[in-house]
Amino acid sequence: MIRLEHISKSFGGNPVLHDISLSIDKGEIVSIIGPSGAGKTTLLRMFNWLEKPDAGRVVIADAAVDAAAAKKSNISRLRSKSSMVFQHYNLFKNKTVLHNVTENLVVVKKQPAAQAEEKARGILSSIGLEDKANEYPSRLSGGQQQRVGIARALAVDPAVMLFDEPTSALDPEWVAEVLEVIKRIALGGMTMILVSHEMRFVRDVSSRVIFLHGGILVEDGTPEEIFIRPRQERTRQFFMKNSEYREVW
Repeated sequence: MIRLEHISKSFGGNPVLHDISLSIDKGEIVSIIGPSGAGKTTLLRMFNWLEKPDAGRVVIADAAVDAAAAKKSNISRLRSKSSMVFQHYNLFKNKTVLHNVTENLVVVKKQPAAQAEEKARGILSSIGLEDKANEYPSRLSGGQQQRVGIARALAVDPAVMLFDEPTSALDPEWVAEVLEVIKRIALGGMTMILVSHEMRFVRDVSSRVIFLHGGILVEDGTPEEIFIRPRQERTRQFFMKNSEYREVW
């Protein structure tokens, strides 16, 4: 369903991703972990071409883009297959919660406003924000704003949802509510790719965990394989230096 084929990327002549290939099946929950600077977010942004690879090919369902011959029409089609939840919400501050969720449905998907509003209200209700539909982001807590971001991403019926450290900008008191919403969506069968430092969450929700180091895909396995029985020395060193990560087991 989803493939990265020989993806490479450099910034200013410095390599950040080295010939990465992987496949993800429908319904899989794949978490990307690794030290700071490993290239995790850059890799995640390759899936929707927010970062253009120097080489390689990205495929989601029937959409594909090759770095050697990337056309705008193909990029737009690829992006239509996914939605991203960002670290810092990226909500429209001058629009209500309801309008933040309906914006893409009306402008991009060309849905009638009434139909988009009905769908948005249903999603907001499912994540406990039905009473916030007419509020503006400035009136919401960080956790509520991130849940609106998740609702907006979910509303467009993506083939895959991408999460870039969705709790890193939150105060600790709001982290659990956001992770619970993501977990409920995952249980519903949504395909997800996450970059997260919440190791207990990674353990509980993931079907696969990818360990990235220095822009190299070092290891790919189940949560148990990666956390308990890592095969590669780089992975073992990472956990030895980050003992709090091993506490999840």
